[in-house]
Amino acid sequence: MDAWVRFSSQSQARERLWAAQYACSLLGHALQRHGASPELQKQIRQLEGHLSLGRKLLRLGNSADALESAKRAVHLSDVVLRFCITVSHLNRALYFACDNVLWAGKSGLAPRVDQEKWAQRSFRYYLFSLIMNLSRDAYEIRLLMEQETSAYSRRMKVSGGGVSGGVETGGPGGPGTPGGCLPQLALKFQLRILLLARVLRGHPPLLLDVLRNACDLFIPLDKLGLWRCGPGIVGLCGLISSILSILTLICPWLRLKP
Repeated sequence: MDAWVRFSSQSQARERLWAAQYACSLLGHALQRHGASPELQKQIRQLEGHLSLGRKLLRLGNSADALESAKRAVHLSDVVLRFCITVSHLNRALYFACDNVLWAGKSGLAPRVDQEKWAQRSFRYYLFSLIMNLSRDAYEIRLLMEQETSAYSRRMKVSGGGVSGGVETGGPGGPGTPGGCLPQLALKFQLRILLLARVLRGHPPLLLDVLRNACDLFIPLDKLGLWRCGPGIVGLCGLISSILSILTLICPWLRLKP
């Protein structure tokens, strides 16, 4: 079991090279918009289909890897991280299992498989996994922003500075002044955005994880019909996500842990 999990985990590195599949999707959309010949468009679609089938083949056994990751996540001390990461891995395991059934149907091993039904199931599990991933990202961002705010407050107390957060609440334009509430809210919102940008800039693994999950989110939303964004957007988002995944393989320190 452990040997199979290690093999499956290593095969993910090759799977990420199938960014060409999304590049073909993006290219096919561009060719269609610019009126390319039907024969060329057909060849690009066939190439995309072959790459998709090969990618599904390399995913055989990834369900076991996802289940092992879920078992490790159960022991995390943080309750929120434990829940988000465990549920995400469990949904990934179900997603890969459905993907394996789809591969069997498309390869001819199980010709009676209802491919549309299993595709919808796989994308539902994929969507749930991404929602958990983004929830985990949001939780980590919140913790880091609270730490940054606390550190700023301590520095201000030591230096004898002004009000925590750098926002003066009194004087002209304060909450007690007519029409002063809206500008103050706008200033607070601007400070929160700046703090968010500072936190993400200081934590590249978290930034890459947010970008990758956000890009991946468009794929199941489109396939499930929840938000039609077209093959061009799906191809572009899939290509960006694949490039970011390859980047985390080249630079392991960019992978978000745990």
